[in-house]
Amino acid sequence: MDSQQHYQLIAQALHWLFQNQQDQPSLEDLAQHVGLSPHYLQRLFQEWAGVSPKQFLKYLTKAQAMERLKQGQTVLDSAISSGLSGPGRLHDLLITTQAMTPGEAKRKGRDVDVCYGYGMTPFGEALLAWTERGICFLGFCYEEGRQHSRDHFNQQWPDASLTENKPAANRKLSEIFNESEPQQLKIWLRGSPFQLRVWEALLELPTGTHCTYGQLASFAGNANASRATGSAIGRNPVSWLIPCHRVINSLGTVGGYRWGSNTKRAMIGYEAVKRAG
Repeated sequence: MDSQQHYQLIAQALHWLFQNQQDQPSLEDLAQHVGLSPHYLQRLFQEWAGVSPKQFLKYLTKAQAMERLKQGQTVLDSAISSGLSGPGRLHDLLITTQAMTPGEAKRKGRDVDVCYGYGMTPFGEALLAWTERGICFLGFCYEEGRQHSRDHFNQQWPDASLTENKPAANRKLSEIFNESEPQQLKIWLRGSPFQLRVWEALLELPTGTHCTYGQLASFAGNANASRATGSAIGRNPVSWLIPCHRVINSLGTVGGYRWGSNTKRAMIGYEAVKRAG
């Protein structure tokens, strides 16, 4: 069984587990639903997340979400008051960002060589693209399919010169998700000044914390721009690295996600487990 099939089983189990959490389903019930033995499902989950399915679900409760919202608010408040970067993602993963100039953005990729490729991640297949100046796109395929991610990629880079390089994409994705040995990563961003502020604010959120759209709008410099903030989140070209999956609604529920709400839920639980460990 390959990695894609492994994640498909994990994702099916997570979706069913979340939908039926009020009934407190047993491992045996879950295994029967996905067509595996309880022992094999337990082992599969342990390899993926480091905990059992039931333990993983605990990290997705509303109470846990509200606690992580409080933690995220504390981080953002501290960063705002200091005017400096807080203990966030930017430093954890050694990410550096560079924005396109207005002239470069207008050309929509003309005269730019972009390499791309599909590869596996802990959340299924993903489409990664990069230039000599840094990573410029990362989207996930499991829920919405390859075409969905490719359409968004094409919207970002309609006039670029494209070269597919699957081996390099797999190598770079391995570096991105290698938590034991974080790599220096460069991101090249195309967006409006406000979008760039929102994406930079997201980089301040440490792993395993959340914020609301309103909190993020305040941190980006306009507390009344929750809707524009949501739009900027939806146009984030480099998912996961710019962690828009950490934005949830004020009631503690996951909310929408360009790459599917189940993928977002998996990311949130995955990070929470890693942080707790």
